[in-house]
Amino acid sequence: MTPENTPTVEELEEQQRRLVFPRFTHEDAWALGCLLVERARERRAPVAIDIHRAGQQLFHAALPGSAPDNDAWITRKRRVVERYGAPSYLVGARCRAKGRTFEESSRLDPDAYAAHGGSFPVTVEGAGVIGAVTVSGLPQLEDHRFVVETLEEFLGRSAG
Repeated sequence: MTPENTPTVEELEEQQRRLVFPRFTHEDAWALGCLLVERARERRAPVAIDIHRAGQQLFHAALPGSAPDNDAWITRKRRVVERYGAPSYLVGARCRAKGRTFEESSRLDPDAYAAHGGSFPVTVEGAGVIGAVTVSGLPQLEDHRFVVETLEEFLGRSAG
């Protein structure tokens, strides 16, 4: 971690390599979504939560304090994961490491894509990236950390 506790590109890439599902069913999406809601309620986090797999929304929740704008951010961040197969925060960090913005580097419509933290690929062993889990409502690094911490807990439970 850098002095500001901002993860490096290498640390973000390691998170992606490590957080892989053995499988990802509708039931897994529901259980993960419920865990995200539970953890968000504990923190009183004003977030919206979304889980997509293969173009289908499997879970969505909007907690108190979230707004319609959060759903728009979810869509924009999820599109980055779907296009690049990497966490939205990592895609932005790679651009920043090169001294550029995502908007300059990608030349994609910023109304459709946002390389801000909070969307993480659902990667399945042997299949690759099949979807995304996305949170919006906190500052981007907090959105990213919240998703990563909850994925770590969820996958730790699954392995046990």
